[in-house]
Amino acid sequence: MKAVILAGGGGTRLWPLSTEEKPKQFQKLVSDKTMLEETLERLDFLKPEDIYIAINEKHLDLVKELCPSIPKENIIIEPALRDTASCIGFAAAIIEERTPGSVMSVIYADHLITKKDEFKQKLLLAEEIAEKENTINIIEVVAKTPHTGYGYVKLGELTDKENQVFKLDSFKEKPDLETAKKFLKEGDYLWNTGLYVWKTTTILEKYRKFHPETYEKLIKMSKDPKEVPSIYPTLEKISIDYAIMEKLTPEEVRIIKADLGWSDIGNWEAIWEELAESEEQNIARGPVKLLDCAGCLIYADNNKEIRAIGLKDMVIIDTPEGSLKCHKKDSVRVKDV
Repeated sequence: MKAVILAGGGGTRLWPLSTEEKPKQFQKLVSDKTMLEETLERLDFLKPEDIYIAINEKHLDLVKELCPSIPKENIIIEPALRDTASCIGFAAAIIEERTPGSVMSVIYADHLITKKDEFKQKLLLAEEIAEKENTINIIEVVAKTPHTGYGYVKLGELTDKENQVFKLDSFKEKPDLETAKKFLKEGDYLWNTGLYVWKTTTILEKYRKFHPETYEKLIKMSKDPKEVPSIYPTLEKISIDYAIMEKLTPEEVRIIKADLGWSDIGNWEAIWEELAESEEQNIARGPVKLLDCAGCLIYADNNKEIRAIGLKDMVIIDTPEGSLKCHKKDSVRVKDV
């Protein structure tokens, strides 16, 4: 299996710690390691030469520093931000050109996965299915709360009871709260993680079918790297969900149900939820002193002490880039401001 780590995101919802120069995948958010380093550790069952990292050019030095074991030729630089369909398609074309017929997995560098053994087991299961059935396979997780910030998938026909493999019924966009509660109650909806596994020939055939012009460009760039700077910025800016996934039939997709301890760490409240063991616990980093506070997340990364009194469910993030203060529930609005 070849693994492609997507590490080109901007992470704007975690400002001011996550910035354009150093977005969240290069930050230590939930441990003493960066999100990218944690992602690499989860893939330690693969050889370094089988791991690719797709990045923005401005982060090349960071990636070389954090991932010295990854071959230089396996670092895929995106000359322009053209969303996930372009990035994933380009990676697939490169892998197919180098090692035809490979199975490829797509993994996000800024997602949290705490259950490493389950992650490995499900990836290898998906690889086996991809080899046998030439399907598009997605490892999805049980929806534990009525989350409105995630997309969902509805499970179709059960094809493998032992391994909990299903056909796809349909994709569901991020729902409102009432719809999310309905999904949770019905029980046959999973959170959409974006963890894909497929043969490079299978996914490239979908590009050829649904986006023939893009397909031709991807193949051309994979054969001649000199063409990349001029061709890549002309690719359509579209997500893999809209470009490919939502055009597939249930027969072409397999959903692998998993319990990964997964979160996309999309906002400050999500980080507090992962780290706190109770509703009242405060999560603090740096020189922080609290009195009569509960349920707060406070990071002091600016060589200044933060003191707080009588706060509940607040986020305070202070870095050299800026300062954020808001209620935890409002941390989803950081991008708006």
